[in-house]
Amino acid sequence: MNGKTNPTSPAKGGPPNKKQRSDDDDIPFPEIVTQLDYVNLTSHSDSFGVDPIPISWGHPDSSVRGPVICTVRHSSQRNAIGAHSGSYCIYTGLAVAAGKLNPDYVPNLKLTSPVFKIGPHPSWANPKKIGSIDPFGHLVTEKFGAYIDKGFDIRPTIAVTKAHIDLPECREAIVSGRLKPDGKILHTSGQSIVAKAAIEPVWYMPEIARRFGCTESMLRQSIFHMTNGMYPELITRPDIKIFLPPIGGLTIYIWGDPDTIPDEDIELTCRVHDECNGSDVFGSDICTCRPYLTHAIEECIKTAQRGGCGIVIYFRKEGRSLGEVTKYLVYNTRKRQEGGDSAENYFNCTEQVAGVQDTRFQALMPDPLHFLGVTKIHNFISMSDMKYNAIVSTGIKIVNRIEIPKDLVPEDAQVEITAKVFHGYNAGKAYQGIDEEELKKTKGREYNYEGKVTTSKKKEP
Repeated sequence: MNGKTNPTSPAKGGPPNKKQRSDDDDIPFPEIVTQLDYVNLTSHSDSFGVDPIPISWGHPDSSVRGPVICTVRHSSQRNAIGAHSGSYCIYTGLAVAAGKLNPDYVPNLKLTSPVFKIGPHPSWANPKKIGSIDPFGHLVTEKFGAYIDKGFDIRPTIAVTKAHIDLPECREAIVSGRLKPDGKILHTSGQSIVAKAAIEPVWYMPEIARRFGCTESMLRQSIFHMTNGMYPELITRPDIKIFLPPIGGLTIYIWGDPDTIPDEDIELTCRVHDECNGSDVFGSDICTCRPYLTHAIEECIKTAQRGGCGIVIYFRKEGRSLGEVTKYLVYNTRKRQEGGDSAENYFNCTEQVAGVQDTRFQALMPDPLHFLGVTKIHNFISMSDMKYNAIVSTGIKIVNRIEIPKDLVPEDAQVEITAKVFHGYNAGKAYQGIDEEELKKTKGREYNYEGKVTTSKKKEP
């Protein structure tokens, strides 16, 4: 039992006795692993000493629901598979290997509590509304303080704070008169004031399986197989229903008073945006991502200034969740194909490279809306039917759907917008009349991959 301590038997160490594992507060004593070279195999539920902390997903009472425990200090008592910080957990391992991080370190969470209130909302008690994030993830010090005081290492999966956002598009909107500073939501400098929350994914596997129309066993087997066996406990520990997947999370940005979000009588503007580093950060003109995002931010600011609230939910789903490498391979295929980059073959090129057009699968996307207590969206800044259908299927009402203004679509992005509208994206008033003829004649910029860029021809005569 080298490397383990336990308050119940400090001399002997070892896991708490299952028959005498708590005192009057009904919270078990933690098993604590304190040395890196100690490996406690918990790969099977019937192994000696395996005793995960009970968790009742969807229960409205946090004391009954129980905390998500996925830290390395409590290997036998973990009730979740995976690790905190998503894909960044690998860097934690590197930091320990390099001697830069003490593996026994426990974070000081004393000053980290949320700076504004979120919830609880009725949706928190419904797994069909929230199954991919932990609604109590920002409240671990408040709701599970007794566990922490007893020695459990419980980490937040949600952090809630405030910030100033400074975008050149907002400064330009002030100059042009589209936005007017009010000193509260928007400053004369162009900075806007936001409340925001960063969220790591926490999956309740039975609900994830239900949403994807498969058995939990099939879901576990598929993830295990396609990650080359990275998580054997998906197969060997069916008793553990929580999984922290090694994927990107999301960020919620809020303009206006978050307390108004559940009130259906107060205007709510919302965009759900999937990450596009090339456009969002560097301004690539092959897609509409950044202009649509900044347009949504402008509309959120206007809504907040009218007394409503604006929300942008930013998912880390680069390249339709296929990744940026795959996305760039698709770009090359689009530009090199016979006839050049065309709206007609826009989706075919992705399927040719990736085998599928899209792996974002918006079934999990509405969860952060339910986390915020959203029941009605007055202005939905999106043309995606996949997103619209996913949201309304969970009971949230959408009143207006707002398309991107035509003058914001970059020249080389005409291929994207034409293909999407033709194949079913909501056209709104701006994109009516896109038919098969329009689809066939819409072309993108041509590239000579020797280094020369030819002139752009948006559409054939």
